[in-house]
Amino acid sequence: MILLILFLTGLFAGTLDAIAGGGGLISLPILLSTGMPPHIAFGTNKLQGMTGTFFATLKYYRHGYISLKKTYLGIISGITGSILGSIAAQVISSDVLRKIIPVFLFIILIYTIMSPRMGQKDDKAKMNEALFYLVFGFSLAFYDGFFGPGTGSFWVFLLTYFLGFNLIKATAYAKVFNLNSSFISMICFAIGGNIDYRLGLVMAAGQVIGGRLGAHLAITKGARLIRPIFLGVVSLTISTLIYKTYAGSALFVRITHQYGLAPQILGATILIISLVVLYRKVIRRQQSQLQN
Repeated sequence: MILLILFLTGLFAGTLDAIAGGGGLISLPILLSTGMPPHIAFGTNKLQGMTGTFFATLKYYRHGYISLKKTYLGIISGITGSILGSIAAQVISSDVLRKIIPVFLFIILIYTIMSPRMGQKDDKAKMNEALFYLVFGFSLAFYDGFFGPGTGSFWVFLLTYFLGFNLIKATAYAKVFNLNSSFISMICFAIGGNIDYRLGLVMAAGQVIGGRLGAHLAITKGARLIRPIFLGVVSLTISTLIYKTYAGSALFVRITHQYGLAPQILGATILIISLVVLYRKVIRRQQSQLQN
């Protein structure tokens, strides 16, 4: 039964990740729920997630959304960033990033909501492409190796904002760089013997299907599908980071002990509904302006 659950988890997580990232938010908790040690769960998660990312990347590449000639600078600088980030993670605390990253992600969330036409089509680049890949290829790979959550969301947003990519193209290129850093990270876990290959390969089988399916849906449905899922993934990442950061605080423990998880669930629900309402209002206002 557990193998079937892991297979279906890989399939669902792979589909979501291929569309807008965030598959690890689903797969990692399921792996941890099996009782395996966290370091093995992280390594196993890298193995299965990398498999889905590979097949999603292959799908995007075959449909012409990726030019490898333009990404080599980001890949090379990303290798350096991933290695240094992995080393830094072993000697530097990530507590500060855990508190800061939700703020950056929230800014991305609000900006994306307030810019409903962003990513619908290619736009003029705001930054030299080679410089972009050198700077963000290194920095985001370092961040992925050091901390990780939200890396895919950062890639999609930055590719759209700075290089003017449409959302399909930005998602496709994000897969390339995610695959690069995930592969290096997986090798590190493998060398350390921190991968459960039996469970990882079961999930990887689901990821093969999910990665291809998610990429197909993103290509055929475009921004209409990617945008809401992207917003959902960013919101979920913010909520997860905030929960992990403050779940151990005295106030959080006291509220949870007295009222259970109801206040947290209610707060998250109100936030999501508010964002949906705001997004719909922005779209309606834009449609009204176009009609006038």
